[in-house]
Amino acid sequence: MLLDLLSALLLLAGAAFFFAGTVGLLRFPDIYTRLHALAKADNLGLGCVLAGLALQADSLAVALKLLAIWPLALIASAAVGYSIARRAERLGVSPWQERQP
Repeated sequence: MLLDLLSALLLLAGAAFFFAGTVGLLRFPDIYTRLHALAKADNLGLGCVLAGLALQADSLAVALKLLAIWPLALIASAAVGYSIARRAERLGVSPWQERQP
């Protein structure tokens, strides 16, 4: 019972982080801040979802396989985010700056 509740809370927290990342993607003004929102929120959301699923796994091997996905996704997210930001910089996309009144 307690394990099910903890698993459900982790899954809900993961969904909330995914939602926050999506809102950041849609609302932030430039590519650099959008990348930041996605990298932070989605990686934490994925960690919560995988932890919630690992708690419901039938065996330790399955739980460890689920948890092994997270570091791989962290590495991939960092590499892809860096590549996108570097390409944007090379194309001359400047960071957003607030207009002075």
